[in-house]
Order: sequence, then C-alpha cells, then structure tokens
Amino acid sequence: METETIVYFHPAPEQMYKNNAAKKHWWQDAALRERNLTAEKTGGFFTPVDCPIPPFYYKKRPWPPEILSEAMERVLHRAEGMADAFLHPDIVTCVSEKYAERWEMRKETMEKLGACLMAAYAADCLHEKGRVAVLLGSPDDTDMQMELTYRLLMPYLSRINSLLFYYEEVEGTDIWEETGIYLEEYGYEYGLVPEMRPYLAVETGLCCGKDRCGGVILDFAAAPRYPRTERDKVIYMDLVSNREKERNCIRKNGEILYVSPLKYLDTIVKTGYDR
Repeated sequence: METETIVYFHPAPEQMYKNNAAKKHWWQDAALRERNLTAEKTGGFFTPVDCPIPPFYYKKRPWPPEILSEAMERVLHRAEGMADAFLHPDIVTCVSEKYAERWEMRKETMEKLGACLMAAYAADCLHEKGRVAVLLGSPDDTDMQMELTYRLLMPYLSRINSLLFYYEEVEGTDIWEETGIYLEEYGYEYGLVPEMRPYLAVETGLCCGKDRCGGVILDFAAAPRYPRTERDKVIYMDLVSNREKERNCIRKNGEILYVSPLKYLDTIVKTGYDR
C-alpha cells in the first residue's frame, strides 16, 4: 500500500469561513489552507491532511470548477510523501464532471482507509463473532473488490469461520469462474469455504435475501442493498460512504455501528475544530 498521506477536502465549518477564506486578487491565485495532522490520529495507517474549502472563493461568487481544482492540486503537491485525495461528496459536485475523474480515489487509498477502519472498529467483532458478509458492487469491478476484500481480511482470517459474498447476476457470466482464483485463497491457508449468493431483484432495485448477516458487513455497492442483520451488534463498513446507507443503519436503534471513510475522516478533523 503506497499511499502515505491522504488529503481530505471538505466543506469548511461555518465558524471557519472568516479565518479560512480563499482569497483571489489580481496579482495572486486563489489559495486553500491545509492543516497537517499526525499519523497517530489514524493509528499509523496514514497521515491525514485537513483541507476545508470555503463555500465562495471571491466576493461570494461560487467556485469555478477549474479554479477550485487548481487550488486543490496545489495542496496535494505540497503534501509530504506519496499523497492522494479524498473528497467529501459536496466537494465532488463543486469540481464538476470535467474534473471529477482527476480526483477519483486510488485503490491503494481505499485499502489504507479500509484497513484503518477494520483495525479501529471491526477487529474485536471479528474475534468475537467470526462472521463476515461482503456486498459486492458493480460487476465491472469484481476483480478489484475481491482482491481488496482478501487484503483487508487477511490479518483476521484465522478468526473468521463464516464468509458470505452477495453479488449481482450478469447473464452469460459464471460467478464461480469469475471469482474462483480469489475464493481458493481462503481455503488453502485457512480452510475457509466462502458462500456466494445473488442479490434479489425487487421493484426498487437489488437487495439481499432473508438470511440475517452478523459480525462485520463489508459493503462495496454504490446503492443500498438492505441486508437483514442480527439483533446483536453488527459493524457495517461502507467503503463508498453512502449517506442513505448511514440513515438506514441509524434507524436500527443502535443495533448497527455504521462506519465509513467519510465518517471517519470527518471525525478526525472535527476533533480539532471543537477544541
């Protein structure tokens, strides 16, 4: 995993507008101010950089996507070591489709964030429950998702006795052939035989079946898949940081602990603003 620094671009808290305004005069470019944090904040997994973005860049005019993207680039270039960016969803909309592809998160960054979340929130649950359910997303990314799942679970595989994958059926595709090379890895070293179950098609889209998931749920899907969960505490790890999924978990009245890269980074930077 190469990513050493993750720059988190997010909307500036209201109380910071005056102190962190990105100003533009005729003799200088619009500039953003970042705050370098320490790797201790993430347990040593990566070094976070906090970069709040004011809602306006000059005389209360909205950010032009090109100007904002250039200002963000300069922050990224100032970061130490191998650096990547994580954008809050509201910032993604500001940079527009033209520049959004430039800011897509690398696989190594997702792995860093996932490994950090696993260590901080899921390790104890895996030791106690030994169960994992993986909600796969787009079939076009199956290879990436299967590889990343293995890398995230590898430090905990000796504790896991149940591994279930939900997948989207694609006509003319054999899921066992598509994923066989990855599934075999679990059996060679750990004698673990994963299960594969297709999502069910309903009027509103795709969803998981009636079986209840327990332990840790690892979710790669862009849209909610509505897994049923056990009544005991479940760790829901949403790698795509979907707000609707978080709301669904909140409705469970404390039965599910929802975690995501977005919520995790928000928590890290918020502790500094609350002091």
